[in-house]
Amino acid sequence: MKSIRFIGLVWLLCWGSFQSFAQQSSLIQFSGLVLTSDSLIGIPLVNIYSSNSGAGTFTDRKGFFSLVAHMGDTIYFSSVGYSTTQTVIPDSLSGSRYSMVQLMTSDTFYLAETVIFPWPSKEDFREAFLYADIPDDEYAIANRNLEREKMKELGEFYGYDADANQDYYTKQIAKELYYAGQNPPLRIFDVFAWKSFIEAWKNGDFKSDH
Repeated sequence: MKSIRFIGLVWLLCWGSFQSFAQQSSLIQFSGLVLTSDSLIGIPLVNIYSSNSGAGTFTDRKGFFSLVAHMGDTIYFSSVGYSTTQTVIPDSLSGSRYSMVQLMTSDTFYLAETVIFPWPSKEDFREAFLYADIPDDEYAIANRNLEREKMKELGEFYGYDADANQDYYTKQIAKELYYAGQNPPLRIFDVFAWKSFIEAWKNGDFKSDH
């Protein structure tokens, strides 16, 4: 009885070793390139997996991959924007390596239309539209800055710049040189001077605050 059990145990161990050896002998190094079908450019980050063993990997940035698989495995290639493809590793390979170039075709995904509203209801939109603070455009800003009162305010605030001071100083020198060697005319007979005087008098420029 003991001898029968011993023979059975030895047979099970031999069968298990044979099965393990058979499985190891079917392992291969599966590698290759995944390229686009139209321009033959490497596709990065393609998901590659075996439907039989569940083993998987990804392609690198040039489309290269390497995976340990079994003979006869069905290998799937999937990536966003491309149609999923598959290939079967031959089960009659003589060596332990198998390489291939897998081509993938671009695929178009059509998404359902999505409408996004910035307001939850028409009433909220109406209220936001009526009380919206719409900024002025460049044309309106330019017109406002060129108004007479605005220009007068800016002139009183900023005064003369360097160019204006230089121009005023040059005119004063030219005026003095114009009458060099002779007496300047008396402004009492100048009609324009009298006109400026009368306008200043009417405006109250000569009134004293004290």
